[in-house]
Amino acid sequence: MNGIDQSFVHLNTGKRKGMIIYLTAGDPDLETTEAIVIEMARRGVDMVELGVPFSDPVADGPVIQAASKRALENGVALQDVLNLAGKLRSRVKIPLLIMSYYNPLYSYGLSRFIDSASYNGVDGVIVPDLPLEESEVFSRNLKKAGIHFIYFLAPTSSDTRIMKTVEQASGFIYCISVSGITGARDEISAEADILLDKVRSMTEIPLALGFGISRSEQVKSMRNQANAVIIGSAIMKLVEQGGSREEVAGRIGVFLDQFKS
Repeated sequence: MNGIDQSFVHLNTGKRKGMIIYLTAGDPDLETTEAIVIEMARRGVDMVELGVPFSDPVADGPVIQAASKRALENGVALQDVLNLAGKLRSRVKIPLLIMSYYNPLYSYGLSRFIDSASYNGVDGVIVPDLPLEESEVFSRNLKKAGIHFIYFLAPTSSDTRIMKTVEQASGFIYCISVSGITGARDEISAEADILLDKVRSMTEIPLALGFGISRSEQVKSMRNQANAVIIGSAIMKLVEQGGSREEVAGRIGVFLDQFKS
């Protein structure tokens, strides 16, 4: 069974919301990213997205844009992130996902990417700028390799689009809490509740809510429509503060402790 599926079975058994963390790989360096993931797994994080740095991350806010710029200046590329996943696979049991814009995958070669992702123990792939209509072949080939392609839905998604998405989706569906870019916000929007209710009425696939989550109060205020939350910008702000690898990992660990039920 794919690690994402196993994780949601475990979460459902424990009646607990999952925590999925996004990290821009290679900010400030790959060794620090590795140390952070190991610490997060120790602290009970359920899954990690390893973000491939990209020059034009259109779905991301200023925090992740800046992290991506720093990682690119370090020379971090897709192959480095795949290699990092392979190193982590031998050290942590939690599911690992690759989050990348389409251009790096296309330039690398889609078949080659799938082979490398499988070899390095990747459980899921997220591509924010690959629309549903153009993803079918890539998604199908990933599934053949035992890897989930994670689809997005937003408050602006029509009923027709939601239905088409749930028909193709596996692993979980990434539900965007607001229309716009990533970044920490003060509260979960009403439109997020509406979206989750609508998607839940059409599928039993796990739903993960992302964009803007930064405080435990937000998670506690949520009803039970979402099976997991995704935190990204709030984590990368902590990385941006700098310090030794141990200091950065420890700072993030303390931040994550607030989400423990």
